[in-house]
Amino acid sequence: MDLAPFRIGKYPVTVSEYLKFLEERTAPDGEPQKWEEQQEHPNWPVVNVTWYQAVAYCEWLAALWNLPVRLPTEAEWEFAARGGFPQRLYPWGDTLPAKQSDRWRDGPEPVGRGEPNGYGLFDMCQNVHEWCSDWYDPGYYAVSPQMDPQGPQHGVRRASKGGAWRHHIKFSRCAARSSIPPDFRYADYGFRVVVAPSRQS
Repeated sequence: MDLAPFRIGKYPVTVSEYLKFLEERTAPDGEPQKWEEQQEHPNWPVVNVTWYQAVAYCEWLAALWNLPVRLPTEAEWEFAARGGFPQRLYPWGDTLPAKQSDRWRDGPEPVGRGEPNGYGLFDMCQNVHEWCSDWYDPGYYAVSPQMDPQGPQHGVRRASKGGAWRHHIKFSRCAARSSIPPDFRYADYGFRVVVAPSRQS
């Protein structure tokens, strides 16, 4: 699989960063759920956002920076998560950490608390699930193009990647895939941004 160059956020978008967006724009469907509680933790990844709210944030940031900002595709996210080691199961290697329960209690942790991967990215495969731009199809990668797969043209659920604090096993493999309808909100769903032209029609 070949991907055109892109830049991806070092961390998931934080509560404090999302607050700046809400101070200037009205997000689709208003504020994230439990927004007042989230603001007590400005360095946590923003959660309880729909796919539409994540896209609106990207559009706002694109206008602010005058750059092509969007959600990553599944393929971009997975490439970034591997950190330059394409055969690794996880960003750090091939085994799960021995202890998983001590770091997460009732919610996410502040971004950047763990070790970065080979590309200097934090919280890949842990902390919160992250929205991707693609529609989800479980069989897509058996028929996807070799260059810059963008996901199917239509669907019901949007793809997401990464592990989440809410699960019994807090970490996911780089290749693991998940999905939910784009209007759903969950306490373990956030997102990070990519700077790269959109190649999807």
